[in-house]
Amino acid sequence: MHDVAVNPWVALAYLVAGVCFILALRGLSSPATSQRGNRFGMIGMTIAVVTTLVTHLNVGIWEIVVAIGIGAAIGLVTARRIAMTDMPQLVAAFHSLVGLAAVLVGVAAYLNPEAFGIADLMIPMIGDPVAIIRPVSRIELGLGVAIGAITFSGSVIAFLKLNGNMGGKPILLPGRHVINLAVLAAIVGLVAYFVTDQSPAIFWTITVLSFVIGFLLIVPIGGADMPVVVSMLNSYSGWAAAAMGFTLHNSAMIITGALVGSSGAILSYIMCRAMNRSFLSVIAGGFGAVADSGGGAAKEQRPWKRGSAEDAAFLMSQAEQVIIVPGYGMAVAQAQHALREMGDKLKEHGVRVKYAIHPVAGRMPGHMNVLLAEANVPYDEVFELEDINGEFAQTDVAFVIGANDVTNPAAKTDKTSPIYGMPVLDVEKAKTVLFIKRSMGGVGYAGVDNDVFYMDNTMMLLADAKKMVEEIVKSLD
Repeated sequence: MHDVAVNPWVALAYLVAGVCFILALRGLSSPATSQRGNRFGMIGMTIAVVTTLVTHLNVGIWEIVVAIGIGAAIGLVTARRIAMTDMPQLVAAFHSLVGLAAVLVGVAAYLNPEAFGIADLMIPMIGDPVAIIRPVSRIELGLGVAIGAITFSGSVIAFLKLNGNMGGKPILLPGRHVINLAVLAAIVGLVAYFVTDQSPAIFWTITVLSFVIGFLLIVPIGGADMPVVVSMLNSYSGWAAAAMGFTLHNSAMIITGALVGSSGAILSYIMCRAMNRSFLSVIAGGFGAVADSGGGAAKEQRPWKRGSAEDAAFLMSQAEQVIIVPGYGMAVAQAQHALREMGDKLKEHGVRVKYAIHPVAGRMPGHMNVLLAEANVPYDEVFELEDINGEFAQTDVAFVIGANDVTNPAAKTDKTSPIYGMPVLDVEKAKTVLFIKRSMGGVGYAGVDNDVFYMDNTMMLLADAKKMVEEIVKSLD
């Protein structure tokens, strides 16, 4: 386990892998360089894995190779079959596996510390001798297992919410803040006590309580905050890997985990600022969430106007500028390619086309950017909320395709709304709003009706998003 300290070539290989990971994060910061970033990440991981295998040829290399092969096959098949609409669930599932792996490594190290090189001496007992784990290794074990367990159970809840197995509304337990603080304090206290007493009761209590707090922290967080949860769990998985890296004396794991953990934390903080949410409140388990006020049902009795594909095509072809606002409904319908074709047709008519992206549109950070990039939408036509929100008042048509919560003005006016305080795209200020939605009976992921549906300048286009856009393209021809 100490090959890095002995062999300088191993240290150099891990250093190169770390540089590749840094370049990967740099590349993933922009859709234009994301493919290059992914390549750097794959190269870095290949170097790290191969180096680890070469330096541990005496520990069942074929079993490891077979396990890697099985995992690679599962990952390849899953990645090829998964739809873009299910990508957030896939990310949450992968986070849970990282957390579970950290827990299993910690359990293995606790049960057999000599094999991991973290035991100082053996204390003879009546039965088998007991290995005494070094105090610093106990801290690493306790933290690694705790963070890994929180990541696992929290990611499972996030997966169930994203997959529709649980409702998107916050589940507010009575006295949840007191319970959460008590459980977290117990975990911290037990990890500190574990340094002086490595008894199984302490270790397994830390593990169980950590699984419980992961559940308690994510359950109260509603659908509107789910993209923050995904990035936050990504951060947790990184810190869990870093903690296990110390246990395994593997600098590559430490570097990789620290990069993932810090970048995930920074992304979560940036998204919280973009949503006008308190970072500490979100990670504390939906501290800002309020009980359901009963206003989530759609108000179908209010008057609204319905339009057709021909109406939409005519209005947009006569416009000077159209701002397209994609949302999760576009992802569900897989309408991004048809939408790009519609944009191209409008440009042929002399219309200026722009795309407005809300930072939490979809179910994970960058969800809409990925979809538009997949459809080869030019990067210079895609704008973030703060860069384009001021243009809606001078825009002829705002074309909203499956975006509900991120265009809901209730976030600015209704203090009882679960999305209150979240910056939204001001689509209602456009001269005309074309809003694609399956039906008037549904509400957004946060469970809130949208007043834009009923405004005088709004025309509702009720249909599957892809079919409606394809009909608009035909009408533009």
